[in-house]
Amino acid sequence: MKKPLFLLLFSFLLVAPAHSRDLVDQIGRTVEVAEPLRRVVSLAPNLTEISYEVGGGEAMVGATRFANHPVAADALPKVGSYVALDIEKIVSLKPQLCLAIRDGNPKAVVDRLEALGIPVYVFDPQSLEAIVDTVERLGSIYRQEARAEVLAAGYRQRLARVARQIAGVTDRPGVFFQIDAQPVISAGSDTFLHQLLTRSGNINLAADRTGYPRYTWEELLVLKPEVVLLASMGGGYTDQELRSRWQAWPQIPAVRNNRLYVVDADLFDRPTPRLIDALEYLVGLLHPEQTDIP
Repeated sequence: MKKPLFLLLFSFLLVAPAHSRDLVDQIGRTVEVAEPLRRVVSLAPNLTEISYEVGGGEAMVGATRFANHPVAADALPKVGSYVALDIEKIVSLKPQLCLAIRDGNPKAVVDRLEALGIPVYVFDPQSLEAIVDTVERLGSIYRQEARAEVLAAGYRQRLARVARQIAGVTDRPGVFFQIDAQPVISAGSDTFLHQLLTRSGNINLAADRTGYPRYTWEELLVLKPEVVLLASMGGGYTDQELRSRWQAWPQIPAVRNNRLYVVDADLFDRPTPRLIDALEYLVGLLHPEQTDIP
């Protein structure tokens, strides 16, 4: 039987910290963070993943349903999905701090948690640079500043190297990134996938739209992509099934020239430093002649 919320809150207050410090989150709010910080609930899979990366795993006591990276995150108590959070479960875990993401977590849930006395640090990574900033901020939250600074410096060096590699690219192919197959869905100009395509030396053919637009085959025939990247973020398709749907249209240049590439959806589907791996992968796949540039 679940305890009433007021009893859960009372037990939470019994473990209130003796000391704290004020930090400013990624959207400019001042958040009180307990010291020592021993109980953290992450409300988004990317924040769980980066928390472990910077050395905060021991403080994690709860995460969302699809927080599966690294493997240790799978064993954490789950508090619902990042868009449908279970407030009572969160409170029952007695967190000293919750980590939230602006683009995904319902604001009403964040407001409710704060009204119950649980501090919430909000992130809003809208670029690859902001993801690196997230690494540094989480390092500060967990008092793992030195480790986070080393990681962040390495990520910035890699981004700078890709920029040098792409600076001399003159042939930028029109690329269609299919993130799911039925219906055909791509990524518009306000997405991380758009950033990955353009920053790896290509043209995103879905850039005239925002969000994750759907496409008909008639529209795809008009677009005439030179390259098609195929993923199935919802799962359920083999590589051959993903290719065969396109191979029925040999008049599309990417089909005619055998430039249909199945990519690992797990590399592209959440805002973590693994997107830098994805960026480097795209450069190697579509501009291999540039990869020798230091």
